[in-house]
Amino acid sequence: MLVVMQQGATDEQIQNVIDRMVEFGFDVHRSTGVVHTVLGGVGGRAEIDLGVFDVMDGVKEARRIASPYKLASRAFRPGGTVVGPIGGAQVVVMAGPASVESPDQIEQCAEIVSKAGARVLRGNASRALRDAADRHGLLVISEVPDLTQIAPVSELADILHVAARNMQNFALLAELGRQQKPIVLERGLAATIEDLLLAAERILAGGNYNVVLCERGIRTFETYTAATMDISAIPIVKKLSHLPIIADPSHATGRRDKVAAMARAAVAAGADGLIIEVHPDPDHAASEGALSIRPDQFAELMGQLRLIASAVGRTL
Repeated sequence: MLVVMQQGATDEQIQNVIDRMVEFGFDVHRSTGVVHTVLGGVGGRAEIDLGVFDVMDGVKEARRIASPYKLASRAFRPGGTVVGPIGGAQVVVMAGPASVESPDQIEQCAEIVSKAGARVLRGNASRALRDAADRHGLLVISEVPDLTQIAPVSELADILHVAARNMQNFALLAELGRQQKPIVLERGLAATIEDLLLAAERILAGGNYNVVLCERGIRTFETYTAATMDISAIPIVKKLSHLPIIADPSHATGRRDKVAAMARAAVAAGADGLIIEVHPDPDHAASEGALSIRPDQFAELMGQLRLIASAVGRTL
């Protein structure tokens, strides 16, 4: 359920409502917007009379949420959520290699993506990645493959990345909910949009609202590309959820020659960011060279994305 407080509701009135919700068995999550404070209740008794809350001082309205995800729903934060630089007016590009092969290679990558206008360097967590990013004024995103890696990856990365294969690793998601670092949560290959939002709900329920969703393609009957990139998921998520959503055209297509087209389409559809594999010499990359684009292709793509972002009222 949601309880929307009136504009100007006092802290005492808000606390009284929270206490009452707790009495009914709800786990209460507070969202403070520009105008209204919204209290989201998870769990609780199904037979509760919402009129109990409607008449409390400072309450504007109380209502049930029909969707199975409460905290991830747009109703919980109607104004949307901004996670670090992601979710605002700027489309944030994260780029880099599939793996850190050497200090020289990751230094090259950091220079390439920084000069082109990316804001985040991607790659497996390492000291070399962190140092290269710092030298070029970039944030770092790295995958957390399992529970044991949360602490070491957190020491080196600004953003923690949950890959598609771990979208329903509920133990991992629950523990990430107890962290405060931003989380990028990829959609699984066979996951519906609702599945993705329910996975996000696991993290949000732990108190970490710094979640960014990622569309990276789903499995269909088509075999030409690695997956089928669901562009429609971007505006759908924007309607259903307050969470930012980015796209990964590299893994969605699995083909270097299709990455740019899907990246352009994602920004046009309203994506808050992109994560793209870039390598200084993709033909000789240690891994995932076929889906990594060259530096010149990345620079050209960034120029195209600036035009598209401007056309839809964003910046890059």
